[in-house]
Amino acid sequence: MKLLIVRHGDPDYAHDSLTEKGFREAAYLSERLAALENVRCCYVSPMGRARDTAAPTLEKTGWPCREMPWLREFSAFIYRPDDPGRRNVAWDWLPQDWTAEARFYDRDRWYEPEPMAEAHVRQECQWVWEGLDGVLEEHGYRRDGNVYRAVASNNDTLIFFCHFGVECVLLNHLLGASAMVLWNGLCAAPSSVTTLVTEERREGIALFRMTGFGDISHLYAHGEPPAFSARFRECYANDWQRRD
Repeated sequence: MKLLIVRHGDPDYAHDSLTEKGFREAAYLSERLAALENVRCCYVSPMGRARDTAAPTLEKTGWPCREMPWLREFSAFIYRPDDPGRRNVAWDWLPQDWTAEARFYDRDRWYEPEPMAEAHVRQECQWVWEGLDGVLEEHGYRRDGNVYRAVASNNDTLIFFCHFGVECVLLNHLLGASAMVLWNGLCAAPSSVTTLVTEERREGIALFRMTGFGDISHLYAHGEPPAFSARFRECYANDWQRRD
């Protein structure tokens, strides 16, 4: 089985849609995805920017698509140690703060620190994990501890149109890595594609392996530069790049 996790195009957050650039990205993405074979179903976040990203692909292909509420942007809002009076997304911490907490590096404890526990991050993750596992079981792969039982092994492809925050929660579950490390150590550009495939070295037992993260080759093919969304300034003196 193959899973594609697609981040929405360049966002217009104010209108929960895409910018003009984002709509171009979605069109270029659709050319790439429409060439895929064995796509059995697409799953899309209920948020406008994800649906707008999926629309050109679905129009070209007519593939079945289901809207899944758990694919919305990860919605647990926490207080940060440097700004306890303001609620923010769970992954937006200053590097000097989150890296000082050893539990954030632990796949089974990263959601234990007080800000995470207070915002019920673990429960929000469970909702996402169970939603993903339900879909995979429908397509022949049942979760069993840290692996999947290939009840009906296949070469099908599933596509998930969603958001960077929830993408890392999905990868946290599939790869067994701390979501906090993924949130802060990876950066998926708008309209990027992350690919995972099953590895079945023994009959009936599957593990997902990531063969590509954040691929934006469809943008380069059209001379379209990647958007800066989800990134912060690379050098503190770069005033043209966002700091917060």
